[in-house]
Amino acid sequence: MWIRAVILACLVGFPGYLAWTEKSDGEAAEEAVGTSLKRVAVIDLPGPAGRRFDYLTIDYDDGYLFSAHLGAGLLYVIDLRTNSVVKTIDGFPGIEGVAYVPELKKLYTSNWYENKIGIVDLTKMAVIKKLPTADKPDGIAYAGPFQKAYVSNERGKAETVVDVREDRIVKILNFKSETGVPQYDPVARKVYVNLQDQNALAVIDPTSDTVVGQYPVSGCTGNHGMALDPERRLAFLSCEGNDRLTVFNLDTHQAISHLPMAKGADVVQYDPGLRRIYVACSSGFISVFQADDAERVRKIEDVPVERKVHSLAVDVKTHRIYAPEEEEQGRPVARMVVFDALVGTPSR
Repeated sequence: MWIRAVILACLVGFPGYLAWTEKSDGEAAEEAVGTSLKRVAVIDLPGPAGRRFDYLTIDYDDGYLFSAHLGAGLLYVIDLRTNSVVKTIDGFPGIEGVAYVPELKKLYTSNWYENKIGIVDLTKMAVIKKLPTADKPDGIAYAGPFQKAYVSNERGKAETVVDVREDRIVKILNFKSETGVPQYDPVARKVYVNLQDQNALAVIDPTSDTVVGQYPVSGCTGNHGMALDPERRLAFLSCEGNDRLTVFNLDTHQAISHLPMAKGADVVQYDPGLRRIYVACSSGFISVFQADDAERVRKIEDVPVERKVHSLAVDVKTHRIYAPEEEEQGRPVARMVVFDALVGTPSR
């Protein structure tokens, strides 16, 4: 024990190190000593350990976090007030994307292993319908004013458009590239889709469901993940091929900066209240950036987490970060780790 204590005492001085502590169930398994994140809780998940997780989304109306357990074909409903799993729903082979439709109390999922879009009635907590789609459905964006969901079929090189009022496919847009994560921009009222083979960004008009623009993202290789700051007209793109976060101006359609990330970058999330960007990196880090203004984004740090963390979600009300983990120092687990953001005074 004294050896462990000496090692910990030495390591605590290094930024980003997470000091191990012993806690009871539901509390933090470790406490952060980094500059940007503090680990505050661990939620054990009931599915099989050691299986990959994917996207998450939050229902702010009822205070639920929805977590896709890709390798287990399960969807977890987690109560954010109690940090507890209130429902585990099955029937989602290879579930990747999740999108919440608040006015209809429905959730849409992209199920890779069966190439279908799942539709969940949240009043029943059950799957009510599935729609066939192209190969490897992945990210989903919901365009609320148009009541349409946009599903990126990565290997199918297509974007499937779903009318959520009737739960039917109204259009399929085909591209000459694998499609990455889509996002809806409420300011421009457009949908953006990563074209990751072409290092480009496509723009869809939801009024007509036509592609109205396609712009190269210079300095970026393999843009897959994306988050938006609509107010400041910025997109944050994770470039998997060259381990860079690219900041892209949505009005000028130009890349304005590139910042280094940890390897294995996947999902990007943005906290508009703190102007923080978080990138889940499967090499064992969450890369954290600060958007000081529309022209300057800077790297804060790479926060160490377990390896194979592909996704995360940000609660924009509490500024908490949720990241599912499938292993702990190589040992299979199934759990959700909760972080508090550590900040000074947010920039204005």
